[in-house]
Amino acid sequence: MGTVTGPPTARYGYQRDGAAIYRESFATIRHESRLAHLPADAEKVAVRMIHACGQPDLAADLVVHPRLVSEARAALRTGAPILTDAHMVASGVTRARLPHGNEVVCLLRDERVPELAREWGTTRSAAAVSLWADRLDGAVVAVGNAPTALFHLLELLADGAARPAAIVGVPVGFVGAAESKEALAAFAAEHGIDVPFLTVRGRRGGSALAASALNALAREQE
Repeated sequence: MGTVTGPPTARYGYQRDGAAIYRESFATIRHESRLAHLPADAEKVAVRMIHACGQPDLAADLVVHPRLVSEARAALRTGAPILTDAHMVASGVTRARLPHGNEVVCLLRDERVPELAREWGTTRSAAAVSLWADRLDGAVVAVGNAPTALFHLLELLADGAARPAAIVGVPVGFVGAAESKEALAAFAAEHGIDVPFLTVRGRRGGSALAASALNALAREQE
């Protein structure tokens, strides 16, 4: 192990205080972002998501169900699990923010997944979603990577699967990402199944956005 002898010579003028960086970041986001179209209780969720990607214009593409925050927080407070499509999302959840020691589940590495994917002719991410069946009722779901996982979840729900308490659907990419999120936004109107959701229209998304949304839902305090 190397020996630490002291800090390097200060050559740049930059903010070094972590707490100050945090405060200034959130103040900048609120100054530069337009959040008025969002439900009032979703403001802090939006701010955390913008903080995760560094793009204030993300706010314009956010679509948040009016009950998303209240339903997700109520579910987490009673111990509901978080189900996610990607280990990066699971890793990004700050466990100390979870109100009930909630289980964070990603089944992508389950040994059954490769065979299911081959049998059904789909991705492993989508196949893994089917393994959520016994945990889905009342869970908080976060899809931050694979559009196929979000499509598969919606197909399960349309077929009568147990309903989660809330869905954070922000898969990223150039094939199916925008379409899967539009399907989520239209799901209640098209299928009569009203599950509170959050999504980001277009191609943007990803594990960092999903995890930041979960962290904001887990605890209101910034």
